Amino acid sequence: MNQPMHNFCGRTRREFLWEAGAGFSGLAMTGLLQKEGFFVKQAVGADGVTPFVNPLAPKEPHHAPKAKSVIFLFMYGGPSQVDTFDYKPKLYGLDGKTIPVKTKGRGGARNEGRVVGPKWNFQQYGQSGQWVSDLFPNLATCVDDIAFIKSMTAEAPVHGSAMLQMNSGKIQSGYPCLGSWVNYGLGTENENLPGFVVMLDHSGGPISGAKNWSSGFMPASYQATVMRSKGPAILDLVPPENMSDDVQRQLISTINEYNQEHQLSRGENSNLAARIASFELAYKMQTTAPEATDLSQETESTLKLYGMDNPQTEYFGRQCLLARRLVERGVRFIQVYAGGNHNDANWDAHGDLVKNHTLHAGRTDKPIAGLLKDLKARGLLNDTLIVWGGEFGRQPVAEYKEGTGRDHNVAGFTMWCAGGGIKGGCSVGETDELGNEAVKDRFHVKHLHATILHQLGLDPNHLSFFYGGLDQKLVGVEGADPIKQIIA
Repeated sequence: MNQPMHNFCGRTRREFLWEAGAGFSGLAMTGLLQKEGFFVKQAVGADGVTPFVNPLAPKEPHHAPKAKSVIFLFMYGGPSQVDTFDYKPKLYGLDGKTIPVKTKGRGGARNEGRVVGPKWNFQQYGQSGQWVSDLFPNLATCVDDIAFIKSMTAEAPVHGSAMLQMNSGKIQSGYPCLGSWVNYGLGTENENLPGFVVMLDHSGGPISGAKNWSSGFMPASYQATVMRSKGPAILDLVPPENMSDDVQRQLISTINEYNQEHQLSRGENSNLAARIASFELAYKMQTTAPEATDLSQETESTLKLYGMDNPQTEYFGRQCLLARRLVERGVRFIQVYAGGNHNDANWDAHGDLVKNHTLHAGRTDKPIAGLLKDLKARGLLNDTLIVWGGEFGRQPVAEYKEGTGRDHNVAGFTMWCAGGGIKGGCSVGETDELGNEAVKDRFHVKHLHATILHQLGLDPNHLSFFYGGLDQKLVGVEGADPIKQIIA
């Protein structure tokens, strides 16, 4: 460089670094110009031949997909299967009785417990006759589009590691989550919006935080973007008012000089491409994200369908409606959290089961039913896969000597899927007569992950990323098959 670093472009180093940090849109401009071939030298790798490839560009699936997008409705805290969708009539008569039953939760392993009978009645709905408790009167009208998996199992009976497993397939930190694998395997169809979006509960994020939507050892371009349903959709997206065009031009000039003076290796060029792609996306989202989240374009009847005319359901309804709008705009993977923070701010019913589940079912029942009906009416349910569930279920017995609270249960719990090539109006798997443990067609979390990838056109046993000396996979190096019984 011609000028000394202590007085770069007429500014001190501190001034330049401060201004450059706020001028990320300059990198976006560089990416746009590079894509048009303006920087010929930087449009290829160090070998001078390999073309620049945007890491977020759309990619061909392994086989013909049945779904284009996924909306994962995450019921954080662990809903009770025996109070929602897994009807166990024997429990009603055993209410209050202490019986021999093996359980393992946050309170450790036990050999007996006091039964807490279901606190809601169950009825059969739809042509398929699926059992649903009175907690979900609206969702009950959609059962013929839903496949219930009543024999889910996991490994960790505590929230932090259980959530990591449900999101990343591992109970340890540092692994890419499901949405990142989808982004990596398929790329994004909309260059102006993230391929992976997360929306959190109004009470806050879940335990273990951003690890639940991290890209782990993959490039950061595959991690989720947290989007809010009110106010600015994405924080820190609007550039400072005092950012000048001069700062952007200086930053572009600096990048060009560096690239011209240094022979980048293939890996460095790839990492630079990923960073530029991320900044370019941020630049485009400044104008696109506000339009995508503008619900004033929706009709009054649509808003009511999602429960936005009721304070109880307004927040989650807004998130579900926003999820539909993102699907329409080509976003691949959307995760919406119902419940946040800790204890009764989510489905974690250790104390008063009735108060807890009445609250959270009441907030989510109508919005979820509205989402299913709206997607179906618009012809979007066929290629949008909906997944519902928490990180585990709950035990059929009380956690304490008094009260109705239930401890965590990973031995058998319920999740459900709809749309995206899923066979509606069916149930697979069974728990025992107490709803305590899966006894027929046991499915692990990795089988659910394999099903989601398969419906998107990805082979779960061949989608891999080399790291740490292994071809890492979402379903583990041992692999896993999809749940074929629910695939249409």
